[in-house]
Amino acid sequence: MYNEKIILTPQDIVEKDFKINARGYSAQEVDKFLDLVIKDYTEFNKQIKRLVKENEALNNENNSLRKEVRNLKELQDVVKEEANNKRQVSNVDLLQRLSQLEKIVYGKSNE
Repeated sequence: MYNEKIILTPQDIVEKDFKINARGYSAQEVDKFLDLVIKDYTEFNKQIKRLVKENEALNNENNSLRKEVRNLKELQDVVKEEANNKRQVSNVDLLQRLSQLEKIVYGKSNE
């Protein structure tokens, strides 16, 4: 079964036979059996409530983690874009500096 606290299986309930005495079924035997059924139903309800709460908490955590992943992907895209822009700017800056150095070097040597 799901839990050690649950005593009866559906098959136990279906196959339960009560002894019949002169007045019908034994009231004590029926009461004991119904007490077990009630106990199991109470335990099932507790488990259902606990599992519903656990499921809600896991769904909330899952949604939170999905949002975080989405935000991190967006941030990663922004960082990549900025890095590409810096590389492009850096390459342009390097080419301009080289050009200026060439002018200085070749300009002085031509004089």
